[in-house]
Amino acid sequence: MSVTTNLNQIRAEITAACLRVERDPQGIRLVAVSKTKSSAAIAQAAEAGQKIFGESYVQEFLDKADEVHQPVEWHFIGHLQSNKVKYLRNRVSMIHSVDRLSLAREINRQWKNLERPLDVLIQVNLGDEESKSGVSSDQTADLVREISALPHLRIQGLMALPPYCEDPEDVRPFFRRLRGLADEIAALELPGVNMGELSMGMSHDFAVAVEEGATLVRIGTAIFGARN
Repeated sequence: MSVTTNLNQIRAEITAACLRVERDPQGIRLVAVSKTKSSAAIAQAAEAGQKIFGESYVQEFLDKADEVHQPVEWHFIGHLQSNKVKYLRNRVSMIHSVDRLSLAREINRQWKNLERPLDVLIQVNLGDEESKSGVSSDQTADLVREISALPHLRIQGLMALPPYCEDPEDVRPFFRRLRGLADEIAALELPGVNMGELSMGMSHDFAVAVEEGATLVRIGTAIFGARN
């Protein structure tokens, strides 16, 4: 199967999921997870109309970004060390994985003299898994409140990497919980905080994520094939 065929299939499945729950498919953005994939594969997906690409490793992103000449948008979706933020400065349009105040402060510092603040999502560890990054559900609102005071980033919503389950239906409660958490934080009406974006859903469970309110789905294997 070609990248173009895969992208068309995924878009069709997103549309079908939206129709099942009476959502507008235009409200869903597909993030092609291109970590470990070559710049040639990214260029191929871009030629097929894919606009947003998600990278997880700073050095790998830097190595590839200059080789992709199509007008693409880069999102950083992986665990981020504060000392690596400077390399992303003015090169990414969103960071999905802000999970602590120290990281947010460094992003704020690096974006200080740029024209516009950076859009960020707060990563929540829904399953309280030690192997995954993210703030715990019960501490998310406090972290959002602290980060919202930083002028050079804009909180746009939440991101989660829930526990892997073979059956996508088993992941549904986690997606539902993230949506509920976003609603709770939105109800606080914190200045400058938007909870409109939910980054959740991957290759095997994105349809369920869309049904539960995802606005950004992060899909790699279903587009590019198994990881290199």
